[in-house]
Amino acid sequence: MIDITRTDIPQGEERLRLDIEDGVGLLTLCRPEKLNAWSWESTRQLGLYADRIRFDDSIRVVLLRAEGRAFCAGIDVTAPGGAVTGRSGAERTRNYYEGIRWAHQRFDAFARLPQPVVAAVQGYCLGFGFELALMADVRVAADDALFALPEAEIGVAVDAGGDLRIAREAGAGWAKFLALTGRRIDAATAERLHLVQLVCKEAELDAAARTVAAGIAANAPLAVQGVKRDIDGYADAGLAAALDRTAMSAALTLTSEDSREGYAAKGERRAPRFEGR
Repeated sequence: MIDITRTDIPQGEERLRLDIEDGVGLLTLCRPEKLNAWSWESTRQLGLYADRIRFDDSIRVVLLRAEGRAFCAGIDVTAPGGAVTGRSGAERTRNYYEGIRWAHQRFDAFARLPQPVVAAVQGYCLGFGFELALMADVRVAADDALFALPEAEIGVAVDAGGDLRIAREAGAGWAKFLALTGRRIDAATAERLHLVQLVCKEAELDAAARTVAAGIAANAPLAVQGVKRDIDGYADAGLAAALDRTAMSAALTLTSEDSREGYAAKGERRAPRFEGR
């Protein structure tokens, strides 16, 4: 894994960028050449930015957005430090479990920011990209957006709680349907399932999302933050325990023979042969 103790973001290694305009913190995924694919380093930087935003009174709302034609196409399997090692299968599973728990803590710092988060989604929003968007409080999608949780197709569990958040928003049946099949849905379907609150044309996405963010920023900060905190307290009851189970499921599947076969099959463009081991 990466060095999680670092608190700097070296120039040229940015995965996200933060700008502040008129009370709006513009948090931008800035690796369009990689379709903003996610990595352990992306998670570290997200946590650093969450800590910066939390106590910045000049930021009343966060607008999470992405450069390029995709919001986030999922995990970057080519990123350095992507694989977790261990001297035995048990130790490797333990290390994955602790790594995922660390990632959950960074995601929690972001999802539980006192300031509301508005996500602007275009193009591919797959795997972790979908899970990241679901951490936002309000989601605005371009009509070209595509959403999916394809993890089971390569032999791993959904690891960042996206399926749990879909269950919260759309119901357990839809969460199971999407996570068990890996099926892609378009923006209109995501809106019908209450996973997206507003759909617009791709060319209008930035303006539409900024309008939503500006409307929130114009309201009384203490009232806005209280509303977010109260709703989350009700909607997320039981989420912490469920995420711990998610971390173990992910650790076990990431160290399985099936996941090795799933990644190999994807790279070789063939159907995987899963054996349940």
